[in-house]
Amino acid sequence: MSIRTLIVDDEKLARTRMIRMLSFDPDMQVCGECRNSREAEEFLKVNQVDVVFLDIQMPGESGFDLIQTIGVRQMPVTVFVTAHDHYAVKAFEVHALDYLTKPVEEERLALTIDHVKERIASRRNGLAEVTLRNMLEALGPTVRPAVTYAKRLLVPDGAKTIFLDVDKIEWIEAADYCVTIHSGQREFTLRESMKELAKILDPARFVRIHRSVIVNLAQIREVFREGRGESTAILTNGRRLRMSQTGWQAILEAGKK
Repeated sequence: MSIRTLIVDDEKLARTRMIRMLSFDPDMQVCGECRNSREAEEFLKVNQVDVVFLDIQMPGESGFDLIQTIGVRQMPVTVFVTAHDHYAVKAFEVHALDYLTKPVEEERLALTIDHVKERIASRRNGLAEVTLRNMLEALGPTVRPAVTYAKRLLVPDGAKTIFLDVDKIEWIEAADYCVTIHSGQREFTLRESMKELAKILDPARFVRIHRSVIVNLAQIREVFREGRGESTAILTNGRRLRMSQTGWQAILEAGKK
């Protein structure tokens, strides 16, 4: 399998290092390198690319700007490579395959390459499916693409960053300009707003029961309703969470989906 690869990073040393690391896999064929989003946009207009290793913060337009210009559905498989882990949630909003934090470790990159190969093989074997979807979209505006939600989140864990399966999330609370994710006996702080995080979580599974609380419905054991005002949701671990009237309605709506 030959995988046409584009490196986009404003730092020459970073591009050179990534090219060197990718050279150890004979399937990864680097077909170009760009210093910024503008160059990458022009390159993608005239070259067929399978995967882009894309920096986020660059002079001028960012990596997210490039995706907005090209279009999420038109972008090759995208792997973000950045020194800033607080972009993780936004990265998965634009359906990035993976998110590498600089300096990239060889073992971590090897795992990403495996994921890239799986995704590209799936794309190449799914041409008939894509053709059918395009035909359906041509029938009219009532045919809408399926919405996908995050299956895992990239969260800081001490000196490292890990993937957390959303199934393991019990509840999430707002904390100043961050959110705290509760999973078992662990807590993870993420520099994102509740609003942004809610966008990538399946609303049929994760419900905002209070302005400062999102809960995994599978973790709710029972609900005490105390009149028309706030109620209390009790989780399977015994945790009691305040729930507003709007939150109760959201739970009822989620149950219908």
